[in-house]
Amino acid sequence: MLQQSTLQFFRDLKENNNKLWFDENREAYEAFRNDYFSLADQLAEKMAIYDTTLEGLTHRDTTFRIYKDVRFSNNKEPYKTQIGIVLKAGGRKRPFGAYYLHIEPNMCHVGGGLWMPESHILFKVRKEIQYFFDEFSNIIESATFKNLFGGFEDIKGQKLSRPPKGYEADDPAIEYLKFKSLIVSKPIPDSIMTSDKLVPEVIETFKILQPLIGFINRGILNEEYDHFKNI
Repeated sequence: MLQQSTLQFFRDLKENNNKLWFDENREAYEAFRNDYFSLADQLAEKMAIYDTTLEGLTHRDTTFRIYKDVRFSNNKEPYKTQIGIVLKAGGRKRPFGAYYLHIEPNMCHVGGGLWMPESHILFKVRKEIQYFFDEFSNIIESATFKNLFGGFEDIKGQKLSRPPKGYEADDPAIEYLKFKSLIVSKPIPDSIMTSDKLVPEVIETFKILQPLIGFINRGILNEEYDHFKNI
């Protein structure tokens, strides 16, 4: 669980996103960071029981800095007012499917998948979906998966209007092959985020997501697909 003070820190930061306020509230930030790291370590340790590719991960592999890179942004506010925990094989910087918990007051959610992969990674995942579409369908069409997540999020700019190059419009998998990101999620109320129910609920959600993550990562690791395209 998260402490109530962690979500309150983000509420306050959103209203006071400047260095002076942040420096004056350094103690609150340290408490937030410790709480954030503790939750990340708990989730990594517990989920590694079910997904051994996560073994050995700590908060150093799964969390983010609160400081924004504003060099190329019109928004010069220096701090993030939301943050996440990413569990993926080898750590958050690796190009694999991920389990994800988003922390933001009134907008917390849990889910995962594959977010904005590089072109050669997306190429391999599309091949995996095309070649093993029945298996893919069984995962995402299962009652448990659909009841929890519905379907993939049609995020603006993350789905093509036409088939990607090399695929036919009548391909049975074409609607999924159009996606440039494969993301599912479900909301979590703030009341759950700050209760003992949080970790069990997140882990149960991740377990339902695990077959999809495994499917995605199998495609990424398949070296045979490298022969289809110069990557």
